[in-house]
Amino acid sequence: MIHGAVALFKEKGFHRTTTREIAKEAGFSIGTLYEYIRTKEDILYLVCDSIYDQVQERLSALPTQEGTLHGLKIAIRHYYLLVDEMQDEFIVMYQESKSLPREELNYVLNKELEMVSIFENILHKCRISGECQLSQEEVRMSSHHLVVQGQMWAFRRWALHRDMKIEDFIEQQTTFFLQGIQGNGGTL
Repeated sequence: MIHGAVALFKEKGFHRTTTREIAKEAGFSIGTLYEYIRTKEDILYLVCDSIYDQVQERLSALPTQEGTLHGLKIAIRHYYLLVDEMQDEFIVMYQESKSLPREELNYVLNKELEMVSIFENILHKCRISGECQLSQEEVRMSSHHLVVQGQMWAFRRWALHRDMKIEDFIEQQTTFFLQGIQGNGGTL
């Protein structure tokens, strides 16, 4: 149901897609669909929740090399590969989450912050171990940067796919990021 909804939301937009179309795309009758959801917004909520669950699952299952830049690189790689696998879901989530009722939108935004906190915890451990020289404020900002930097692959795929593959993107973005946190990025 989630994949069918994502395809339709991407193609037609959230507001122009009907629950009947989602049911058909998912191979359900409309009655069966309503056994699982109440509204179309419920489906969008499920799409957003599914993304965050997969990020959490993927990153929590990593072999931990806590407090090392190598461990950070592994986490970045796994997250960026997930963005690659779920490009359409990320696009739909960011384009359409504004259509959620306030309570569900707050839930989705809190899940986004939980995703950022995964990288914040990794960077904090690198800071404590001396692997990077960041203040606590820089750790927080860098964590947001990592998440958005990875999502760039989905948002800018129309331009990036012409020149690079996901492996090139991961390598370049990881290098840029590490140069920044290690103080090798230069100053303006």
